Amino acid sequence: MGGLRALVEERVGRIWVVGEVSNLRRPGSGHIYFTLKDAEGQIRAALFRGTARRLAFEPEDGLEVLVYADVSIYEARGELQLVVRQLEPRGEGALRLAFEQLRRRLEAEGLFDAERKRRLPAMPRRLGVVASPTSAALRDVLEVTGRRCPGLPILISPAPVQGAGAEREIAAALARVAGEPDVDVVLLVRGGGSLEDLQSFNTELVARAIAASPVPVVAGIGHEVDVSIADLAADLRAPTPSAAAELVAPDRGHLRRSLEKDWARLRAAMQSRLARGADRFGRTGDALGLLAPALRIAAWRTRLDGLVRTLLLAGAAPLARRESLEALGRELASATRARLLEAGAALAKAAARLEALSPLAVLSRGYALVRRERDGEIVRTAAQLSAGERVDVRVAEAEIAAVVSAVRPLKS
Repeated sequence: MGGLRALVEERVGRIWVVGEVSNLRRPGSGHIYFTLKDAEGQIRAALFRGTARRLAFEPEDGLEVLVYADVSIYEARGELQLVVRQLEPRGEGALRLAFEQLRRRLEAEGLFDAERKRRLPAMPRRLGVVASPTSAALRDVLEVTGRRCPGLPILISPAPVQGAGAEREIAAALARVAGEPDVDVVLLVRGGGSLEDLQSFNTELVARAIAASPVPVVAGIGHEVDVSIADLAADLRAPTPSAAAELVAPDRGHLRRSLEKDWARLRAAMQSRLARGADRFGRTGDALGLLAPALRIAAWRTRLDGLVRTLLLAGAAPLARRESLEALGRELASATRARLLEAGAALAKAAARLEALSPLAVLSRGYALVRRERDGEIVRTAAQLSAGERVDVRVAEAEIAAVVSAVRPLKS
């Protein structure tokens, strides 16, 4: 039987065969066994582990393939078989097929789910960029960020973007820059190219590195029509590297206009508040003025002067009448003094109540009034604040500008 196998291998050698894969098996050895068939017949085929590891796609039943193989005989069964040296899909390139297979598998795993996508920071503290250091994509990113936000710090993590082993370099560069202090968003960028050129971004290794990043990742790979596995795994996809930079770098002109608008609103609100306070102060002063003892004494004095004049005009009246008027005057004077004492006591009591209710009196006892700087709202609960928020703290004799370092709920 060995001589027959040698004869077949020597006389026939290696051939190209087109057929459909069926009865595919993957034992624990790592080899792949299947049947190659067409409308006229079928033949067994073996794809050994070393060759199987180099495939860019996963063979599956029903797939039409082009096989380059040695014709041989499996002596244990006496069957003619093909020992596959090269395997390519027919009708669709191996890279495209590998892309679709990986996409379906990672999608089923939930790696592309919208729920795991993270929001980008409105104002990045530091931008990380993974790109080839000599690429046009990196130059585009630097040009856009320099125009939109010149003060934005950028940390470049260089990596080759194509070629053998590039996916490992990309994953390492991504992990390296995402772990740097203050980096809170990363751009993964590359210019356009063929499917073969973009192959490093269509690998499971890069997709999982993006998913494992502790900060959001924006992918700007190729042109608008190019969609890679890295694009699908990223927290946000941009059609080009320049567009990716536009998404993460805030526009300083827009920020300036927004700040000017907020300042105008704040100034108008403060002016309105001061005007309302001045009006209330004036009305309160008028009300207190009407209750002033001096005014009430002056009124009583006017009435008393009128009574005295009446008494003087009645000087020619009988003595009894004068005595009656004098007694009336004494009673009136006594009632006036009693009324003034009563009014003074009521006024003192009202003044004490007003003093107790005064915000300044509360502050003088050691309390403070806290307002959020961004909208002037009084802080009544811990839920209104977060770490990093700016606040104004009003105490009895000063106003203090502060930044919240932490919000710690009280233990019950």
